[in-house]
Amino acid sequence: MSIPIFLLSIPFFSLIAGQPPPSPPPLRGYLINCGSKKDIKQDGITYKRDQGYTSSGKLTTLNRIDILPILTTLRHFPYGPGKHCYEFSVTKGAKFLIRTTYFYGGFDGGTEPPIFDQIIDGTTWSTVNTTEDYKNGLTSYYEIIITANDKTLSVCLACNQHTKSPSSPFISSLEVIDLDSSLYNSTDFGKYGLITVTRTNFGSGDDPFNRYWQPFIDGNPMVEAHANVTSSEFWNRPPAKVFFSGSTTSRGKNLTIHWPPFALPTNRYYVALYFQDNRSTSPYSWRVFTVLIDGETFYQDLNATTKGVTVYGTEWPLSGNTEITLLEPTCRWAPRLTPERYIRSCHLLEQLLAEMVPW
Repeated sequence: MSIPIFLLSIPFFSLIAGQPPPSPPPLRGYLINCGSKKDIKQDGITYKRDQGYTSSGKLTTLNRIDILPILTTLRHFPYGPGKHCYEFSVTKGAKFLIRTTYFYGGFDGGTEPPIFDQIIDGTTWSTVNTTEDYKNGLTSYYEIIITANDKTLSVCLACNQHTKSPSSPFISSLEVIDLDSSLYNSTDFGKYGLITVTRTNFGSGDDPFNRYWQPFIDGNPMVEAHANVTSSEFWNRPPAKVFFSGSTTSRGKNLTIHWPPFALPTNRYYVALYFQDNRSTSPYSWRVFTVLIDGETFYQDLNATTKGVTVYGTEWPLSGNTEITLLEPTCRWAPRLTPERYIRSCHLLEQLLAEMVPW
């Protein structure tokens, strides 16, 4: 019988055999339903109205029943110079995931969303351009991980040279989530912020920090896992539920994934990969393989057991389309039954979880 190799991607929590994972703890931080006059609950999470966090802009409700409730309201700000800010009381030095979400909905009577900047504590984070997503009927969101420089953290919107008069910068929801200090702790946040390019889930799972994991399906077959993972032991705490299933290939073949499914701009990236042997726990449930990214060795002879393992690169250079290969090594000798008898076995990848953010 062939032993498959099997790929996945992240969220986190420890599991009990045969039982669903426990519910994640309440999120710490601020979850804001922008432009709403009342709090709402969505997917078990309460989003507060934005009154008291900003003093400018106007509230608008979209008359739509085909979108999520949190997208039916927004706050928009007047065209012209100056910033329009949300402000939050925080602990200086604490680590936060900031997510802004945008759904235009033609709130101003137009057909094309405005383009504008988003700014954190006076530093431009990125340009918000939701045009392509809106044409395709999609919501746009942006994520960044930073540490607070002071006791107040501001997230602001402002017109730029691409904002056409009289277009109005707008926002649908804003999340400022307090992360555990252990997450992404190889990054010098005094110098860098981590902007999410992609966070992919090759299986399925819930994230206690409400990090979004996009599904990834390619031509590789799927397989289920047979061992539990204590995700709290992982450095970035991926959700354990994500280890339930993943992509695979058969013995004797390397596993190749073209991920992310779009070309990357030339930059240095933080890349974290998570692996697990999906077989039932036993002394022989481990696999050795080499991880390549675009043909370059990312990690040589990685040993993945049923407990899982993670490897990461903090400043990995990438450009264009990216290929991840899990390379079958030279076969190794592993003991079986008695010291006198051995079997020749090649151990390959079971599960892969991945996330990527640029520096």
